[in-house]
Amino acid sequence: MSGDRIYPDDRAGPFDPPPLTFADRDGRDIEIRPYPPDAEGEEGEAEFEALVSMYTDFDPADRAQGIPPSREADVRSWLETILGGEGFNVVAWDGDAVAGHATLVRDGEAYELAIFVLQAYQGAGIGTRLMEALLGYGAANGVEKVWLTVERWNRAAVGLYKKVGFETSDAESFELEMTARLADPE
Repeated sequence: MSGDRIYPDDRAGPFDPPPLTFADRDGRDIEIRPYPPDAEGEEGEAEFEALVSMYTDFDPADRAQGIPPSREADVRSWLETILGGEGFNVVAWDGDAVAGHATLVRDGEAYELAIFVLQAYQGAGIGTRLMEALLGYGAANGVEKVWLTVERWNRAAVGLYKKVGFETSDAESFELEMTARLADPE
């Protein structure tokens, strides 16, 4: 029902697309790169396995709306679906380890956003930079409208989404639906 969503009149951003590197609040050098990587073969497989590892290490208490899945086989299947579709993905790297992943999944004329930051990296500014990089990557590739749902009690996430330009479009259930526009309305 993406046609029924209400999007803000004002454009969010602008945001810089990846790749980008920054020091997080804990002093770690974090690199955000688009996924899939340019490299094929062993290097590409190693990055996929690092992403799987992040999700299998994900704390079940931080799972929302059934994602990410908890079993490794389900994680692999889910990743193959979101990484192989018409969406856009960015990954935050701490060396060879994945600190976070954000995705835009095509939903009709819009894209649904999901973001995940491994617990050891939360609160260090990685989520904000990861989201901004994803929105910059999406905008650079023609994405105009983005939406997401978030549990209304998740104040940290709601605050992050508002900070980067999302507005609440539906507050009728226990989840908030939020939307953002990445291109000026026609």
